[in-house]
Amino acid sequence: MNALPYLDAAEIERLVPVTLAVQLLEEALRGGLDPEDTPQRPSVDLPGGQLLMMPAAAGRYAGLKAVTIAPGNPARGLPRIQGTYLLFDGDTLTPVALLDGIAITSLRTPAVSALAVKHLAGPDARRLVVFGTGPQAWGHILAMRAIRPLDHVTLVARDPGRAQALAGRTHSLGLPATSLTAGTSEVEAAVAEADIVACCTTAREPLFPGKAVRDGATVVAVGSHEPDVRELDSDLIARATVVVEARTAALAEAGDVIIPLRQGTITSGHLAGNLADLVAGRVPPVRGPRVFKSTGMAWEDLVVAAAAYEAWT
Repeated sequence: MNALPYLDAAEIERLVPVTLAVQLLEEALRGGLDPEDTPQRPSVDLPGGQLLMMPAAAGRYAGLKAVTIAPGNPARGLPRIQGTYLLFDGDTLTPVALLDGIAITSLRTPAVSALAVKHLAGPDARRLVVFGTGPQAWGHILAMRAIRPLDHVTLVARDPGRAQALAGRTHSLGLPATSLTAGTSEVEAAVAEADIVACCTTAREPLFPGKAVRDGATVVAVGSHEPDVRELDSDLIARATVVVEARTAALAEAGDVIIPLRQGTITSGHLAGNLADLVAGRVPPVRGPRVFKSTGMAWEDLVVAAAAYEAWT
């Protein structure tokens, strides 16, 4: 058997820029892809962390992403999240390519957020606040800049040095940026002034008081996929128009939604729709703040992996 072609991070980034990824994800949903049909991902607890397996099939391809999450790795100088993607021909199920799984995740997550923000945020949204300093934080800066006329970014992190470094990197795009240390009074003020807030952290508790988010602002939360972990508080969820990737996934994995449900702060009917509903215009008129909660889904990986493979061939 011949060795499978391998597409690394640089190749994936070259073949599928974030604007194209947003377009392809939207086309897939408009073409009838139903996020609710995506199989639930098995999660296996291991001594060193977790193993997630994410299968999907759509159109001409099927695929499987295997991802490991090792909380102790940063102290070893290793990535917290690692993984690979195996792409199959949809008819014969013959493996056709291997791809860098983390590069796929780093691209599709901000692209999905950008697709949601494209339909939720006002066209003149200019002020972005980003919580976190990792690859997803940077990816969300690039993705939001691609769809909205940003003129300022505020970076919030527990480590002031990392926030300052990301602010400098953002400046290199010609985009003014400032950095704040998490937990300070300035953070709540920045959130209150923001048009878009992107939460890209490993936090297990809410990052800011939800009351700070003004009506009309859009918040995306991508950092958690566990039912007991959240980045957003119940106050924000209760008064926001909430869109999720898929109801089935959110009600199984999204602590940002599940915890308010357990508390009785909201009911499952509070969810305004999934991403397909949003793209199709089936989400009711937006009131209050807008929230998009993402846990990451296998169909998104497949759309991006298939596009990279077809561009490569």
